[in-house]
Amino acid sequence: MIYKKIMTNNFGLDAFVVNNFKNVKLWQLMLPFLVLILFFLFFLFSEETNFVDAYVESQKSLFLSMNSTLAAYPNIQLNITQLGDVFIIFPLIIVFLFYAPKVWEVLLTSSLITLVMAAVLKKYFYVPRPAHVYDIDSFIIIGKTHLGNKSFPSGHSMTIFVVIILLLFAFMPKKKSYTIVWSLLMLLVGFSIAFSRVAVGAHYPFDVVIGIALGFIAVIIGIRVNNKVRWLVWIKNKKFYPGFMLLLIIWIALIILKIIDHNLPIFYLSLMSLVGTLFLITRAYAKQN
Repeated sequence: MIYKKIMTNNFGLDAFVVNNFKNVKLWQLMLPFLVLILFFLFFLFSEETNFVDAYVESQKSLFLSMNSTLAAYPNIQLNITQLGDVFIIFPLIIVFLFYAPKVWEVLLTSSLITLVMAAVLKKYFYVPRPAHVYDIDSFIIIGKTHLGNKSFPSGHSMTIFVVIILLLFAFMPKKKSYTIVWSLLMLLVGFSIAFSRVAVGAHYPFDVVIGIALGFIAVIIGIRVNNKVRWLVWIKNKKFYPGFMLLLIIWIALIILKIIDHNLPIFYLSLMSLVGTLFLITRAYAKQN
């Protein structure tokens, strides 16, 4: 395992992540920016005078086709789409807060960027959800029926790709052959989770694509900003652990409440990750004292 090798060499997981982030360049923003440019050019020259009408109608067939195909596995889609919720996906990487704080420096910065972008774009474009404009009998809805006018872009997709691209760059292997496999694997996982938003009938395909591009951009910016600062390094000081223990206990209790309300397997993964992290930091704190 790559992590075992890192620790054996006394290199440190956080140092490994920091070194990887230094290799992230601004030119890697070209692809997501190209996606955004093509998207807006397409609708700029659309025959429809109203953006919302053009947006909704231009992808109706694609939405119905993808929704029908992906919804063939409703239980899987209902579970993986929960990972677009920070409350569920962040616990899966909470352990890095203590062993690789740099990951969380970028995560929190990037999440703040996506939060602002999502709020501004949703309010500006005010695109209605599929269930708001299409006949709900014409497509499949899994779980909650999403209504309202906050479809564009997909916030869940932004969150998912912030985490996916962050992990992609943070733990990028050094060998080129491993790099290709790692990149393809992470992107496959990311796309599978992101497009679950179409499967459950909550978003249009373009909502997801733009959410992916914006999440990618947010991570690159977050990495570049945090390459010059270290503002979570204090977390390594174990005197702060009791506060984090309390936070983890509260988070565990809230996850248990979600399990009681919606007994989904994905919630148990978040719960186990929180419990495991709580055990590790409690043990570390006990050894020191």
